Amino acid sequence: MVVLLPKKTKYRKTMKGKNDGKATRGNTVAFGDFGLMSVDNKDVTSRQIESARQAMTRYVKRGGKIWIRIFPHTPITRKPQDVKMGGGKGDPQFFAAKVKAGTVMFEMSGVGEEVAKEAMRLAGHKLPVRTKFIKAEEV
Repeated sequence: MVVLLPKKTKYRKTMKGKNDGKATRGNTVAFGDFGLMSVDNKDVTSRQIESARQAMTRYVKRGGKIWIRIFPHTPITRKPQDVKMGGGKGDPQFFAAKVKAGTVMFEMSGVGEEVAKEAMRLAGHKLPVRTKFIKAEEV
């Protein structure tokens, strides 16, 4: 399992920030013929991205080409269980990608539309956001 992680971050811990509105960048199919677009705003962890990638790759039997258009840059912190309030922010546990509605998360080419649609559907089940299958000419 290849977990996506940033090589280096400017700060070890970051503030949560907001994840509102629609995506203005990364909202078109740029590389492949088909894409999987997010319908919600949510954090997608590196494990969820990897799980979705594996589901797609297995379904297409390692045929075609797959692009991952999101990257988990944001460290997510957690405090241990049964720890009282205060005492500062918890340690970083994993990394997540802040995904907005309209973001194209995965792209695929080199396979038929039906195969791509089913592969993307399987990948969508691994993600915490609702998804939509799109074609390059639609957007």
